[in-house]
Amino acid sequence: MDTLTAPATAPASRTLAGIACGMGAGALWGLVFLAPELVREFGPLQLTVGRHLAYGLIAGLLVAPRWRALAAGLARRQWWTLAWLALAGNTLYYLLLSSAVQAGGIAMTSLVIGFLPVAVTVVGSREHGAVPLRRLLPSLLLCAAGAVCIGWQALAGPGQGSAGRQLFGLLCAVGALACWTAFAIGNARSLVRMPHLSSHDWNLLLGVVTGAQCLLLLPLAVAMAMAMGMGAHGADAWVRLGAVSVGVAVLASIGGNALWNRMSRLLPLTLVGQMILFETLFALVYGWLWEWRAPAPLEIVALAFVVLSVLACLAAHRRPAPVPGAAT
Repeated sequence: MDTLTAPATAPASRTLAGIACGMGAGALWGLVFLAPELVREFGPLQLTVGRHLAYGLIAGLLVAPRWRALAAGLARRQWWTLAWLALAGNTLYYLLLSSAVQAGGIAMTSLVIGFLPVAVTVVGSREHGAVPLRRLLPSLLLCAAGAVCIGWQALAGPGQGSAGRQLFGLLCAVGALACWTAFAIGNARSLVRMPHLSSHDWNLLLGVVTGAQCLLLLPLAVAMAMAMGMGAHGADAWVRLGAVSVGVAVLASIGGNALWNRMSRLLPLTLVGQMILFETLFALVYGWLWEWRAPAPLEIVALAFVVLSVLACLAAHRRPAPVPGAAT
C-alpha cells in the first residue's frame, strides 16, 4: 500500500537537508511575531488581510506564466484541499494567533502554541511506517517541558485584562493550535500524494487561494478599521502596514512556506512536527533582540529542552546499525 508520509527512517543526507529546510523555515516564520510590534496601530484582522493579500498578489505574479498548465493538472478535489489548507494554515491561524496575543498576552499564547510539535508528532505517529510513539516519548516529554518553561516565564509577569478576556485569548490560542496541527498534517499528506507538483508551485497555488480568501475579507477589515478609528491614522502608518505586510509575505509566506514544503517531502511526519520548534526558537531570539535584553534563566532552560527534544527525536529516527553476519 502507498504511504502518506516519508519513511520513518531516511538516508542521512536526506535527513540533514530536511532539517536545514526546517531551520530556515523557522528563522523566516519567527519574523511574523515582530509584525504586530511594528504596526501596533492595527488589529489582527487588518494584519491578517494585509499580509495574505500581499502573499496572494506576489504568488499570483510568480505563478502566472505556468498558471494554465498547473490549473489543468489539478482536480476539483485538490482545489478544495488548497482552500481548506489556506484557511487553516494561513488565514484563520494568523487571525486566531494575533487575537490570542492581544487578548491573553504572549505568555499564554506561547504556552499553547508551544505544544504544536507534540500535537503533530502524536498524530503523525499513527501513520503507516512511522516511528512508534513509545520511541518518541522522551522527545515529547522534553518538548512539553520546554513549552511549560516558556509559558511559566511569561506568566510570572502581571496579568492582562479581565478573566473573560483571558478566556477569550485562551480559546483563540487553542483554536490556532488546532488549525496549524491540521494544516501541517494535511499539507504533508497532500505533497506526498502529488509528486508531479513541485513544493514551490504548491506554495504559490496556496498563496493565490489564501489571497482570494482575504480579498473576500477586505471589506470587513476596512469597515472594522473605520469603526475603530484606524482611518484617522496618517499616511505613514498605512505605508508602514503595507511595507510590513509585503515583507512578511515575501520572507515568511513565500520563502518560509517553500522551505517547509520542501522539508515535508524529505522528513517523516513525526520528525516534521519537531521542526516547528525552530519557529519558537527564532521568535524568542528576535524578541530578545527587539527588547534589547538578555534571556532570563528560565528561558535558557526552555531552549535547552527544545534542543534536547529535537536531538531525541533525531535519535528515534536514526537507522539501526546493521548486525554483522545478518542476512540481507
